[in-house]
Amino acid sequence: MQPRVSIQTQDFDLGAEVAALRAGDPAVGAVASFIGTVRDRNGGGGAGDISAMELEHYPGMTEKCIEAMIEQALQRFDLRAARVVHRVGLLQPGDQIVLVAVSSAHRGAAFQACEFLMDYLKTQAPFWKKETTAQGARWVDARVADDAALARWGIVAGNAVADAAARAETAPVAGR
Repeated sequence: MQPRVSIQTQDFDLGAEVAALRAGDPAVGAVASFIGTVRDRNGGGGAGDISAMELEHYPGMTEKCIEAMIEQALQRFDLRAARVVHRVGLLQPGDQIVLVAVSSAHRGAAFQACEFLMDYLKTQAPFWKKETTAQGARWVDARVADDAALARWGIVAGNAVADAAARAETAPVAGR
């Protein structure tokens, strides 16, 4: 069985990921996915064109935190399966960074769960991003709009990582 969470340097293939997510489950009626890519400009008011982005993570903890959020998504929404792939390392504009894919019997649950997981990843997952521009390199902070997106799910920014980590300690990591 494919793991629900992969943190990796190599690129991913959307078609292969969706096929694996749906494999052998005739109850799947909907698949929703989101792919994030490296932009060539910072949308948060940063200076200049982005020539590269470097992503770092906390090995082991990052996977546990994302697993815990997938468990929350499975409890909140009527999902059949979920998959998160997040890349780390040095990336260039146009490169894929993240994939969130979920399957459900119905589209509403799939859309909501995909957005829920992406809002968490954007604000609370233990990743660090450094953008490189002509003016130099700088670490990227979460934006207020990202925290507001998370709050609509009833999650307070800053507490989510600790809460997810605590749940990860007691939650099984096996796929559903």
